[in-house]
Amino acid sequence: MNTTLDSFSAAESSMEDTSNPSITINQNANKEDEVDAEVWATFNNSFRQVQSVLDRNRVLIQQVNENHQSRTPDNMVKNVSLIQELNGNISKVVGLYSDLNSNFSTAYHQRNNNGKNNGKKA
Repeated sequence: MNTTLDSFSAAESSMEDTSNPSITINQNANKEDEVDAEVWATFNNSFRQVQSVLDRNRVLIQQVNENHQSRTPDNMVKNVSLIQELNGNISKVVGLYSDLNSNFSTAYHQRNNNGKNNGKKA
């Protein structure tokens, strides 16, 4: 007799878990938190990459200025490659910001779509 009651209690408990809206909301909130953490980690990584390139550009600009002020032919020749690196870095920053924009837009739309879909009954 205890076995039957235990089985019934387990089945009843199981049914409560799947039909309880607060549990579903908590599960959705946990999934959203995981997605949010992943999105923020991606943004953080992108911003670190951008900052790294910008820091390098700052050093390159200082070198170009110093070379220009020296007015020696060798330093002027060096500036050509330094300025080419600067131009390449600017393209990298543009690409990183473009990717960041795309990632943000995708995350925003997914979150909006998930919010709309959670309100609908299947």
